[in-house]
Amino acid sequence: MSSPSETAPAQSDALATEHRTAAVVYNPVKVHLPTLKRTVAKYEREAGWHETLWFETTEADPGGGMARAALDAGADVVAAAGGDGTVRAVAEVVHGSDAALALLPSGTGNLLARNMRLPLDDLGASAHMIFSGHDRPIDFGLLRLERPDGAREEFGFLVMAGLGLDARMLANTRPGLKKRVGWLAYVDSLFRSLRDIDGFDFRYRLDESTTKSVRGHSVIVGNCGMLQANAMLLPEAEIDDGVFDIVVMRPRGFFGWVRIGARIFWENAILRWFRRSSLGNTIVGRRIVSRAKQERPLRYLRGSEFVLRLEKPDEFEIDGDPVGEISAFRARIDPGSLRVRVPAPSDAPTRGRKRG
Repeated sequence: MSSPSETAPAQSDALATEHRTAAVVYNPVKVHLPTLKRTVAKYEREAGWHETLWFETTEADPGGGMARAALDAGADVVAAAGGDGTVRAVAEVVHGSDAALALLPSGTGNLLARNMRLPLDDLGASAHMIFSGHDRPIDFGLLRLERPDGAREEFGFLVMAGLGLDARMLANTRPGLKKRVGWLAYVDSLFRSLRDIDGFDFRYRLDESTTKSVRGHSVIVGNCGMLQANAMLLPEAEIDDGVFDIVVMRPRGFFGWVRIGARIFWENAILRWFRRSSLGNTIVGRRIVSRAKQERPLRYLRGSEFVLRLEKPDEFEIDGDPVGEISAFRARIDPGSLRVRVPAPSDAPTRGRKRG
């Protein structure tokens, strides 16, 4: 016969599961709702959770109001079903709460899911994580933007935010082409943006350091390091290390851009692997990584607060969404303030297989 101490943990787990509720905030343009509801219901029943709550986004509200309604209704997990814009809108509300964020990736980017190596095209695995996954605390970026007219706005971000070529490329992306060919539309936009790109002058301050004046072509503040097509922009970025990784692009002419392209699409991935391997801890390894950071077209910085003011307004983007022109911004990190559902350890080996 089992003693009370032996049965208490199982009873406690059962009670904790019995009263849990999930909510799904979905973009109706990005998902096939009948399939999504059927798949979520299957894993909801298996886990013994309450009936899932459903909230549809609108053009006027990409998910923030729906996420607040989900939290008000008592949701323990709020899943974002859509692209990067939906995920960011939901995360802005869920961040700092007692609830966790789950991802049901759809759309072109899915940059948070890519950087966290979560399932991208396996709806069953993603739905299963809502009810049976573990919570992983990650950092969350907080932004205050100043517009050319002096107005100020606040945003959150999960992956990257920046100005210059990155933001101009997104602003120049043709929606019809993006819908037809996905991330390849950004290549078309990149070449159109390069034709007329100009450098810009700005001043910045990192943490408690002195203010510096620089001329560059792009500035990107990152919580994660990976872009579309597995391009590695920030090889040292970790989503839970409590700091931003920042890159300033300062190429000289066409070949400077070629050099940056080689770093992003090939060399940075090698450097990331090298740094994480045992070779990265040797004297020679540390010297190689250190010299790579000093390459002139790319200047890398790290810190928890970054303030930048432009000499003249320029385009800005947040997690792949263009948000218009700004004159200045402040980015600061909120360490470990967002919990994201990830596969339980027992599920990790099966993550690549189809579920349900």
